[in-house]
Parts: sequence; C-alpha cells; structure tokens
Amino acid sequence: MSERVVIDPVTRIEGHLRIEVLADGEEITDAWSQTTQFKGVELVVQNRDPRDAWAFTQRICGVCTVVHAIASVRAVEDALDYPVPKAADLIRYLVLGSQMVQDHVIHFYHLHALDFVNVANVPNADVAAAAAAAAELEPKYALNSRNRFQAVQDQVKAVLDSGQLSIFTNGYWDHPDYRLPAEVDLIAVSHYLDALEWQRDMIRINTIFGGKNPHPNFLVGGMASAINMDSEITINQVKLNTVQGLITKTIDFVENVYLPDVVAILGAYADYLDIGRSSPSFLALGKGGYSCSGEPSPPDGFKPGLILDGKLEVVDFDPDKLLEYVTSGWYRYSEDSEAGLQPWVGETIPDYTGPTPPYDWLADNDKYTWSKAPRYDGRPVQVGPLARVLSAYVQGDPETVDDVEPLLRKLNAQPEQLNSTAGRILARAVEAVQMSRELQRVFDRLVQGIQAGDVQTFNPDKWEKSTWPAESKGVGYAEVARGNLSHWVRISDGAVSNYQCVVPSTWNSSGRALGERGPYEEALVPHPLVRPEQPLEPLRTIHSFDPCQSCGIHVLDVTGQEVSWTKVQ
Repeated sequence: MSERVVIDPVTRIEGHLRIEVLADGEEITDAWSQTTQFKGVELVVQNRDPRDAWAFTQRICGVCTVVHAIASVRAVEDALDYPVPKAADLIRYLVLGSQMVQDHVIHFYHLHALDFVNVANVPNADVAAAAAAAAELEPKYALNSRNRFQAVQDQVKAVLDSGQLSIFTNGYWDHPDYRLPAEVDLIAVSHYLDALEWQRDMIRINTIFGGKNPHPNFLVGGMASAINMDSEITINQVKLNTVQGLITKTIDFVENVYLPDVVAILGAYADYLDIGRSSPSFLALGKGGYSCSGEPSPPDGFKPGLILDGKLEVVDFDPDKLLEYVTSGWYRYSEDSEAGLQPWVGETIPDYTGPTPPYDWLADNDKYTWSKAPRYDGRPVQVGPLARVLSAYVQGDPETVDDVEPLLRKLNAQPEQLNSTAGRILARAVEAVQMSRELQRVFDRLVQGIQAGDVQTFNPDKWEKSTWPAESKGVGYAEVARGNLSHWVRISDGAVSNYQCVVPSTWNSSGRALGERGPYEEALVPHPLVRPEQPLEPLRTIHSFDPCQSCGIHVLDVTGQEVSWTKVQ
C-alpha cells in the first residue's frame, strides 16, 4: 500500500513550496508540487502608469532582485517601440549578469550543497589531508590552507558541541546516504563560509550601477546611471575601476572554487545523473543572460528556441503556442477555466477552493496549488541553466562544447544524462563560469564606448504619454538565473490595462495540465526515498531546480489577520 509523504515547507528556497508524494517501499510513485502562497502583483500594477510597473513587479521576489524589473521595462519599451541607448543596455546586462552569477553561487553553497555535504562529519576530518586534497583540486585558491581548514573545523566543532546548531538545525545528518569523505565535507563547509563573504562583496556591481541592492533602480527608456568621468556622484573612473576588480574576483571564485567543488561532489553522487529526469522539452531564448530582446545579442550561430520531446535539436519559438492553464491552480478564467490563455489575454482571478488550513493532504483535489501551468504547444517545459546550456551544446556553441565535454568525460556521462538532478547542478556551475567571463566582455564594451564618448544612458524621446499610441502591447523576455522570464503588458490610454508574468518557477513548479505533470512533479516519478521521515533524496532533486516561489511580505492567519510585521534596518 502506498504511503503518503508530505514535505512542508520545503526549506532552503525562496517562497512557500509544499511537496506531496506517494511512496511504495523505497520509491516514489507519484508527486504533486504545491505553491501555497498567493501574491497577485499582476493585479497590483493594473491601471497604473506602465513606466512605474518595474518598481512593483521587482518586488515579486527578494532574491531575484533585478530580473522582473528588466523584463518589465523591456515589455513597456516593446509596447511603445522605445529604443534604449547602447550604454544603458550594457549596464542592464551587467546588473542582470552579476545577479545571475551571485544567485548560482548562493544556490549551490547555501541552499543546495547541504543535501550532499554532511556538516556533522566535519570534526572527523584530517585537516592536513583536507589541505592536501584542496591544493590538488583547486591549486589557485589562496584560502585552501591548513590554517584555514583548522579554523573552520574548530568553529564547526564548537557549534556542534553547543547543541545550538543555528542554520544547521534539523539537518538529516544521520541519513545513510551522505557519501563524502570527512575531508571533502570540511573543504565544502569552508567554501560555504567563503562564499558568504564573496557574494556580499561582488554584488556591489548592482549597487554601483543601480544605486542600491536589493532592488536596484531602473528606468523605462534607459538606466538611472549617469556617466560622467568628471563627477564624484556619477559613474566615473573610480567606480569603473571598482567594477573591474569585482569582475576579476568573480571570475576567480567561480572558475577556481565553485566549478571544481561541484565536480568533486558530483563525483561521489554520479548516480544522480540517472535520477531526477524530468520533462523532455526545454525552452531557452538565450545563452546565459542573453535574450531575444535587449543587448548584447546572442553569439553567432546560437538560435533561441526549444528542444522538444528529447530530440537534441533546436526548433523556433512561437509565442502564440505559449498558453497558461489553471486546471490545477486556485484560479478561474472569466469564460472557460478549462482552456489555456495566451499571456496577452491572460487573467489572474484567484479562486481558492481548497480545504481550510492547516491541511493534511491536498492531492485528492483537482486544484492544489497557487501556480498556474504554462504549456508550450501542450507540453510541460523545463527552463533554467540546464535548458540554456543544453541548447547551446546541441547547437555546437564553441564555448559551451569546450566547457561541457571535459566535464562529461570526467563524470563518464552522456549529454542525454544532463536531464537529471546532477545535470541541473552541473549546468548551473558551467553557466556561472560562462556568465562571469561574459561580464568581463560586456564591461570591456561599456568602457570602450565611454572612451569613444558614448555616455548616454537615457532616451527621452518617448517618455511623455503624448507620444504613445492609444493602444499598444509588448512583451519583455529575459533569461535569468532560474530560467526564461517574460512579462506581457497591454497599455490603454496611458495606463496598464492587462499585465501577466510567466516566470521560471511557474514553468518548472506548475501542477498538472492536459493530463501531464509539471517538471518538479515529473522529476520525482520514479525516485528513491529511503526514509520518509528524512526525505533527503527528493529534496536533492527539487533543490536542483533552485525553486523560487513568490516571496512573502506579511504573515497572515487563516482569517486574513496580520500575525506579525518585521522591519529590518
């Protein structure tokens, strides 16, 4: 008889995610992905000035702090046929790309690695052996020293001995499927701490170009980042020098620490190249942070599009084939809730029909999640680093082929096995390396343009509403950390008349539609689960997607009353 297992909340993610599975013996036989929070920012921007939409939609998430703003301004600019100065596009790209690299590193070390790295095993490590192993694995990283590892081991011992495990509380540290030698656990925990410092420093790129972080400033028609080499309060030579230093530091960490750590850890979990296989269709409209709108353009020979049904070839993307369904979501459509709607005419009408919280089991209901279900030509589709890296690899992109093939040989893997838990982890690390290099290339273009006098960052030509058509519509695409993002806007008489966001975690975490599971759900069937009370194996796979459900702002009780409000300064 099948056993019902509930993982709620799924932690080390952004937002509210619940996973329900049926397990038979030590194997999952069915799964449901349930987003348990509604936010409705699409409704918040209704009837507002479209030039302000980015500031609202950026608050969809507190982790992806720039991506919705960029998609939003691109959507409005597309609707108004509003050209943007080249320098502004390059600055947007630097902000988007630096956030992507930071996000990938944070996800691996602070959100996902602890599914594979046993913190409680660190005191058992031979520090000298750990230092020797790290020197061989990552010879260019200065902090791989015996003194550093000894300090980290002492710090971890003190935490464990205190009985107050802080962020490591409730870990499944006695689970039998932790496999790494204690020395590798020590190296990984040391780099976990190093990455905390690194990510805090490198994201200053966003602060320099966007004025603050999180939630930097953006502007329809350009960027609010004036360039003047003779001013102390604009982008000047001092700030450009700082950005160059941060990019250099970024390249060093992802190439010499992050990617080698991923390869070393996956070497002990190679079976996860055959675990977590999900929907065989992928959408990628760009390589890395490239997109089919905005600067810079994709590399020669790279075709934005889809891999469908596991066939390793790329076909053209047709936006008319993108439909959103609500058959498993707590929404309704005004005419036919069984139909799929294009985002141009999409609706966000909440209609909660589930049980009164708290609930024991949601999967008995046809509707069980706040996530809509995007489908492309009727198919569930994966988006994210794996989709982008696989698409570039299939097309023979030289950089991607050079990066991926040595890793496949090292892990004794085939390209088809990248559609897996381990494949998603590996693709994210590869993309971080590629994006860090691209940051340097784009920054060089920005500096060269400034030296040639190209310093305009805002185009005022279509700022005034008097220049706009009475009716218009636009879409803004962006390839961001978790996958393809698109914002769809209709503008009527100077105001937003409809706004829809199709976000990466909506694609990946969607529930059932047209009789098929969403990608999270599909990745868990079948899937190992040795201890239902310690569901480490399915967490490894769910975390491999880097879930980002909508971030919460207020905590409410079941009657809608505010429970608490916290302000952090």
